Amino acid sequence: MNVKAIREQFPILNQEINGHPLVYLDSSATSQKPLSVIKAVEDYYKQDNSNVHRGVHTLGTRATDKYEGARDKVRKFINAESTQQVIFTRGTTTSINTVAYSYARANLAEGDEIVITPMEHHSNIIPWQQAAKATGATLKYLPLRPDGTIDIEDAKNTITDKTKIVATMHVSNVLGTINPVKEIARIAHEHHAVMLVDGAQGVPHMQVDVQDLDCDFYAFSGHKMCGPTGIGVLYGKKELLEDMEPVEFGGEMIDFVNLYDSTWKELPWKFEGGTPIIAGAIGLGAAIDFLQEVGMDNIHAHEEKLIDYAMKQMRSFDGISIYGPEKRAALVTFNLDDVHPHDTATVLDSEGIAVRAGHHCAQPLMKWLEVTATARASFYLYNTPEDVDRLMEGLKKTKEYFGDVF
Repeated sequence: MNVKAIREQFPILNQEINGHPLVYLDSSATSQKPLSVIKAVEDYYKQDNSNVHRGVHTLGTRATDKYEGARDKVRKFINAESTQQVIFTRGTTTSINTVAYSYARANLAEGDEIVITPMEHHSNIIPWQQAAKATGATLKYLPLRPDGTIDIEDAKNTITDKTKIVATMHVSNVLGTINPVKEIARIAHEHHAVMLVDGAQGVPHMQVDVQDLDCDFYAFSGHKMCGPTGIGVLYGKKELLEDMEPVEFGGEMIDFVNLYDSTWKELPWKFEGGTPIIAGAIGLGAAIDFLQEVGMDNIHAHEEKLIDYAMKQMRSFDGISIYGPEKRAALVTFNLDDVHPHDTATVLDSEGIAVRAGHHCAQPLMKWLEVTATARASFYLYNTPEDVDRLMEGLKKTKEYFGDVF
C-alpha cells in the first residue's frame, strides 16, 4: 500500500497548523475526504442537481441513477443480500434510533430485557434507555473484563430468554476493543433475541460481511469512512424491516395517500421520508469506490502495523496511562500523569498534532475507567510511522512543559 500516494489524494493534509505540518490523529471522530469524494459531490451539484424518484427529465434520471447506484455500492460493500436492506439515514445515531423507535417500542413489553455494554457510545445507550422507559423493559449490561473486552461466557450468562434485543458496538471508539459480535449474535439468536451492531468504527477499518456476522441490524456513518457528513446507513434483515413502521412521515415514503389513511412504499424507501441526502449518498458511493480501490485488507494490515508501532512507542514512555486491550483497533486512548487531557491536546495542537480529548461520548465507560476524560489518537489509511513519531515528540514536550509548570 503506497501511503504517500494515498496522502496526496487528501488535500487537507497538505497544510501547516501553528507553523507545523498537520498530523491528523482524530479519524475516529471523522475521517478526512479524498479528492474523488469531494469531486463526486461537486459534480452532482454542478451537473446533476435534481430531486430523485420524482421526475422523468434527464437531470432527475441521472440523479436517481447515481443515488440508487450508491445504495448498490453499499450493498456490495457490506455483502447485504438486497438493496431493500440498505436504508440511507443521517448517520449511525439516526440508524440506531430508527431501530429503537420502530422495532423496539413495537416489540418490547414489561419484563423483557435489552442487553448492551458499558463501553457503548451514547448513541447506543440513550435510545435503549428511552425504549426501556417507554415499554417497561429492563436495560442490562454485559460486564467487561479488566482490559475492556467481553468474555463470551459472560455473554452467555447475561443474555437470557427474557432478552429481546442485544446491541453492541463492533469496535470501541475509546478502548479500541474489537468485539466478538458474530458470537454474541449467535447467543442472542439462541434466545430468539435480535442483534444490532454499531459499526461506526468497524466498517471504515475492516471488511464487514453482514451475512457472515448474522446480525439483524448494522448501523454506520459515511463521514468516518472518507465520505461526507450527514449520511449513514441502516442495514436490516428484510423480514424485520418489512414489519417495522416508518419513523418519519411525508413525501418520498408514501405509496397512496387518502384523506384519512395512507400506505407506504416498499423497502427501503418507506424509511426515507422527505428529500433524501442525495449528494451525501453519492459521496458515500465515491468513498466506497476509493476504499475498495485501496483494498480493505490492505487498510486493515496497514493499521495493524501502525498501531503496533504506536503502542510500542507509548509503552516505553514514562508517566502515561494507556486504556484498553493488547489487541486493538487503530486507536490509543491515554492520559499523561498529572496533566488534564484537554491540556495535552492543546499542547499537541500547538505542534500541529490533532488528537481528541474528553469523554468521547462514553461517560459510563469513563466512570468504569475511573477517569473523567482521556486523550485519544486514532489512525487511518493516510497515517504513517512518522506521524507516530511526531506524536511522541509532542507528548515529550507536553510532559516537559507541565513538569516546568508544576
